[in-house]
Amino acid sequence: MTQLAPLPKVLLGSLSFGVFWLLAVFPSVPFLPIGRTAGALLGAVLMIVFHVISPDDAYASIDLPILGLLFATMVVGGYLKGAGMFKHLGALLAWRSQGGRDLLCRVCVVTALASALFTNDTCCVVLTEFVLELAAERNLPAKPFLLALATSANIGSAATPIGNPQNLVIAFNSKITFLQFFFGILPAMLAGIGVNSVMLLCMYWKDLEGASSPDEVAAAKEVEAAEQGLSPASVLSLKCGSPAAAGHGAALRHRHNGNGHDADSVMSENISTKHRWFMQCSEQRRKLFLKSFAYVVTVGMLVAYMLGLNMSWTAITTAIALVVVDFRDAEPCLDKVSYSLLVFFSGMFVTVSGFNKTGLPGAIWNFMAPYAKINHVSGVTVLSLIILLLSNLASNVPTVLLMGDEVAASAATISASAVTRSWLLLAWVSTVAGNLSLLGSAANLIVCEQARRAPRNAHDLTFWSHVVFGVPSTLVVTAIGIPLIGKIAI
Repeated sequence: MTQLAPLPKVLLGSLSFGVFWLLAVFPSVPFLPIGRTAGALLGAVLMIVFHVISPDDAYASIDLPILGLLFATMVVGGYLKGAGMFKHLGALLAWRSQGGRDLLCRVCVVTALASALFTNDTCCVVLTEFVLELAAERNLPAKPFLLALATSANIGSAATPIGNPQNLVIAFNSKITFLQFFFGILPAMLAGIGVNSVMLLCMYWKDLEGASSPDEVAAAKEVEAAEQGLSPASVLSLKCGSPAAAGHGAALRHRHNGNGHDADSVMSENISTKHRWFMQCSEQRRKLFLKSFAYVVTVGMLVAYMLGLNMSWTAITTAIALVVVDFRDAEPCLDKVSYSLLVFFSGMFVTVSGFNKTGLPGAIWNFMAPYAKINHVSGVTVLSLIILLLSNLASNVPTVLLMGDEVAASAATISASAVTRSWLLLAWVSTVAGNLSLLGSAANLIVCEQARRAPRNAHDLTFWSHVVFGVPSTLVVTAIGIPLIGKIAI
């Protein structure tokens, strides 16, 4: 039974956590617009200043394996992006697409699979603009495809420990292996993607009718340009700026200059041309080797996860192997790592640890625990609703940090297998809960911001337009997935 700390410690710890929560949910609050990362650090500092947690305990609460895995995953993701991995995913989406509904289903499936392997946030960053272009090329509304991208990224990421940050926390704290985690949630993930896709089709069936092919849209744009007064002569003048036209002009100038070149200059020009060709071939072979190496070591990393090797050091080894083989200064790649995210996690670990030391989360759980046993339907329902609400109020990672040990301890009184199922249930519900509202997960916010700031085909995905689909989708997908959790045991 968890005991409450002295009242001053409870109040000060709750105040510190409240500051962290406020800035995590509303990073631009008018009276303190310092952002999520600085808010997490502020919460951690307040925990120490108020003596809720000691400096030594604060440092000990920072989970270095999780930070190492996050860092390495971002580095590997950068090299995979450079190797064209996400361009290939985009090409797969567009290949022989049979209209808007077919394209929507492809976005759901491809995004879910990619998110399970390369994290939901990474996929949303890379695929948002491409999805906007696909919709625009076919004269289709952007909203259904943006919703498909965001919701499918969250659902798909639930299937693996590396799919999202809260799953990393669960995998490390529960000691569940990669394969146990994957097969434990896979049936729920597949069912969830299917149901989510059907709900999107039902809600936007009419909007997805009458899709045009890219060629038809391009032809329409040419007609529109002609109607705006773009004459054939002006089109020809634009085309004259092409490389082919420039090359033709250079040939005419060469012919006009006559035969002023002697044999030596011609020979040196031939040698220079051959040298450039040789250098280009060498560079092409180098790029091909680096791309192939990136794919091979990434597959090796996934195999190592499945064999049960340490995930953090496996990812770090993969990242360093890519850096070394690239044989160039790694600073440009390392600059793309989101260090602010790593700092945010560090501050959050300290803040949540301090809040746990107040005894308040444990006391609240002690009150709810008798009604949240996972050995009967009503208990699973109560537990799922608690996780769902907390994940949207306090964000999913803090919810997992606050509830993980308590939920596992409660399940341990039932059976050993119930402990594993409780961790998997926590992973599933806390991840799918991110689809409830636009603020529910970072992936949603990434899609929203990327779409709004897109240089072409920009679209404003509002809070309410997301909620209209997000609420029913989250409730139905969560409910359908829960009975399937842990059905495949390894």
